[in-house]
Amino acid sequence: MYRIDPKEVVSELVGSRSESVAKSTLSKLGKEIADRPSDPAMSSKIIVGVVQAIEFLALVLVGMAVFAAYAPDGDLLHYLALSVATSTVALFGQNIVKNHSIQKYRTTLTQITRALAVWAVAVLIVISGLFLLKIGEVYSRAWVTGFAVTGAAFLIFYRIAVRSLIIQWTQAGRLKRRTVLVGGGPDAEELIRNITKTATNDIELLGLFDDRADKRSPELVADCPKLGKVKDLVEFARLTRIDLVIVSLPVSAETRVLQMLKQLWVLPVDIRLSAHMSKLKFKPRAYSFLGDVPVFDMADKPISDWNIVAKWLFDMVFATIALIAFSPIMLITAIAIKLNSKGPVFFKQKRHGFNNELIEIYKFRSMYTDMSDEKAAKLVTKDDPRVTSVGRFIRKTSIDELPQFINVLRGELSICGPRPHALQAKADDRLYHDAVDGYFARHRVKPGITGWAQINGWRGETDTVDKIMQRVNHDLYYIENWSIFLDLYILFMTPISLVSKNEGAY
Repeated sequence: MYRIDPKEVVSELVGSRSESVAKSTLSKLGKEIADRPSDPAMSSKIIVGVVQAIEFLALVLVGMAVFAAYAPDGDLLHYLALSVATSTVALFGQNIVKNHSIQKYRTTLTQITRALAVWAVAVLIVISGLFLLKIGEVYSRAWVTGFAVTGAAFLIFYRIAVRSLIIQWTQAGRLKRRTVLVGGGPDAEELIRNITKTATNDIELLGLFDDRADKRSPELVADCPKLGKVKDLVEFARLTRIDLVIVSLPVSAETRVLQMLKQLWVLPVDIRLSAHMSKLKFKPRAYSFLGDVPVFDMADKPISDWNIVAKWLFDMVFATIALIAFSPIMLITAIAIKLNSKGPVFFKQKRHGFNNELIEIYKFRSMYTDMSDEKAAKLVTKDDPRVTSVGRFIRKTSIDELPQFINVLRGELSICGPRPHALQAKADDRLYHDAVDGYFARHRVKPGITGWAQINGWRGETDTVDKIMQRVNHDLYYIENWSIFLDLYILFMTPISLVSKNEGAY
């Protein structure tokens, strides 16, 4: 399978300096499209997961309802176990015949026929098991028959209801992935026509971006408008929601593909390389498909679908517990700050968050009010006269960061993630994004209170390009290797690193 190794791209990103940023050439139409309101997309994987869970639980409840009606004198646990077993077999069967997908939910006869066939097989398998184990006499025949018939009736009405809801969401555009193309010419035209034919329910084409300015790249390709050059796509993605980028370039053009990835890597989107015009043919499992269009998966949006749910729950639970647990320390700190110097207890500062959006984070004030540096144009150094005596202690121990648990509950930060940097933070008198090419790739996920870089010693002062490159390198590693277990490890190691790797924090 043809594949670009993401590690190679990350290595190039953190190992080179950025070039000067050219003036934006995003078209007027591109800006108009970006300004249009768009509802958040609904995750197909989450929808499918919820539909399966409801179907399973409902079938178990159907079994219990039939038990209450036809076998109230029987052993509740026996009937519950058989209801769960039958529903479990049916759940696996529905997945084996691929009857749980957004595409199948849009059908009527196909999904209902498959659902009933699987349910019938599941009931027969369980009945056969009861016969072979010679325990059939334990269960009421009326219950078995009633469960089979009522379960089938439920599946018919449930699948019709699911279809109705999916069609409604489809028509409202909630299931469509907002998509842009990179590339132009005949290849892009053929790609657009194929997508329009077979993936209209799942793809909303916003436009295309192409660096060429001659007749090979017209302003309109198969009714899809050109919105700007490839570099403008980053600006466009910051102005509006994009879910998918399709690169329409020959599979053999590895150098050009790498160049495109270096520009697009900073975006929190799925990136696919179209293979519809490739003369090289691979096995079907080498591709993923958009409708009938084969594509190669070049990069996936980090922390998506169920992982977003898991991380959100992790953040909410831990932030709530942390605020309660640290409230005495926070109260003492607030009193100490008030007694130590004039001014507010909290310090608010604008920083870059997810997808480079501006957020306002909270910290305990550690500087004299008249010397506060909201934009962090000057890094805090050892024995910095701007820092109060209380401020020096709370910065050293990271107590000044505790109010950021409020940011977590507001949905602006995560517990773990790349640390958000101040807007004017510099290394060697260069803004971070000028010092490190691909710097904004660290904003593909929500920033965090603590992170992989911090527990590995890259906390505090970043006065040199090498230090900020090391921090970015660790941040990108975290994004590419995220898991709940990694977050737990970072949490466990954070207090240890505060003691053992705290030389750079002032």
